[in-house]
Amino acid sequence: RTTDRYASVFKALGLNFNLNPSLPRLKRKMPEKTKLIAGDKSTKWIGIAPFAAHRSKVYPLEQMAIVIESLSKNFQIFLFGAPGDEAEQLNGLAPKYSQVYNLAGKFNFEEELDIISNLDLMISMDSGNGHLAANFGVPVLTLWGVTHPFLGFEPHNPKINSALMADRKLFPKIPTSVYGNKYPEGYESAISSIPPESIIQSALEMLQKTNYTSS
Repeated sequence: RTTDRYASVFKALGLNFNLNPSLPRLKRKMPEKTKLIAGDKSTKWIGIAPFAAHRSKVYPLEQMAIVIESLSKNFQIFLFGAPGDEAEQLNGLAPKYSQVYNLAGKFNFEEELDIISNLDLMISMDSGNGHLAANFGVPVLTLWGVTHPFLGFEPHNPKINSALMADRKLFPKIPTSVYGNKYPEGYESAISSIPPESIIQSALEMLQKTNYTSS
């Protein structure tokens, strides 16, 4: 992991530095306006951040909608994205389901961190939201397209994190790059080979394993 590489540099410099293998749970105070959007926390909270910097790392929204529809029957879902186009796409998705709330463009960065810290699970691409959630000790399920966690960029918190990769039998050249900005023709949709059912099942298993309550 990249975090381990940084730690080794600090140690080589003579600094007394130990990287905690599992980050503690850290909850911040929720923004008051969250209740205006989602009400009180009545069940476990799942964050879903379906976007990333490069197309090859973005799980198709039509497939993610299957995940959202299934999980929203029993859990409250918070959608994360950037203001503008991402927010507009999520605005078109969230109203279709109960207990699904689009936060994109409605909160500043500090407020989003407050909300992320209170999640029971974050479903993220190979992108920043997964790392932010892991920093608060939140379990993270990451989805990988043409990149791969073995290159070192999996969110830090290996004891409670999980990852789902694209089908490497169909896409044997994965990983095609470290950041997902380079890939052969046809690989831009590799991440879509992850079945929505696998994401749903992994999410349910992770929620069962954690001892975090909805309080």
